[in-house]
Amino acid sequence: MPIALLGYGRFGKAFAQLLHAAGHDIAVFDPKAEVPPAWARTTMTKVVDGADWIVLAMPVPRLASALQELRPCLRAGQTVIDVGSVKEEPCRLMDELLGAEIAHVGTHPLFGPLSLERNEQPLRVVLCASSRHPLAAEQARSLLQSIHCEVIECDAPSHDRAMAYTHALAFFIAKALVDLGIGEDLSMAPPSFLGLANMLAAVRGDAGHLFAAIQRENPHAAEARAALLDQLALIHHRLSIDEGRTLSIPGFPG
Repeated sequence: MPIALLGYGRFGKAFAQLLHAAGHDIAVFDPKAEVPPAWARTTMTKVVDGADWIVLAMPVPRLASALQELRPCLRAGQTVIDVGSVKEEPCRLMDELLGAEIAHVGTHPLFGPLSLERNEQPLRVVLCASSRHPLAAEQARSLLQSIHCEVIECDAPSHDRAMAYTHALAFFIAKALVDLGIGEDLSMAPPSFLGLANMLAAVRGDAGHLFAAIQRENPHAAEARAALLDQLALIHHRLSIDEGRTLSIPGFPG
């Protein structure tokens, strides 16, 4: 299946390799990246020509301009998907700029280059369908399953709220720990802290735009950060008074 990727950054490169390994034909346009010659195309028109799928693998803030440039190159029968970490704005933009004429689907792969290097399984992808293109969503599910992904269907607002209280908060905490220099020496780290090591590695190894995007582009992230800071302040206060002696972390019901 011919697939065009717009963007060959850290995730775009990893995603292209997954698609290629599954037997899909790959073409890539990214004038700022070093793309394998067999895949490289020199213009957006050339990369889109003949492709059944167009994958938008650029930072979320660049999506609007990319869609505006891409739209004249598209024809009926092609399907556009994005792979951004937030979904409300990308899905809105695709609905607005691609409309009913060009099929489109929002997706968020819940994995990245580091998790692929560690061979973490399963590979999960959230799929946010457009109400205008239900068939495209079914076809996108099949495409993602062809690269051995588990697909989770969700509407865009529910996705972003869930990501605000998981993805965004995890990176928020990890960024603070990294900036404090915590985790650089793990020689005396207990098992309870080693569980944070992957999170710290993700923040250190990630492209800078991802941290900014999941905090600034997710409309629920600020609310989640504020709730966390309020709760931390409350715990800090309770630890400083007699009540803190009885503080504990409740276990999961079992």
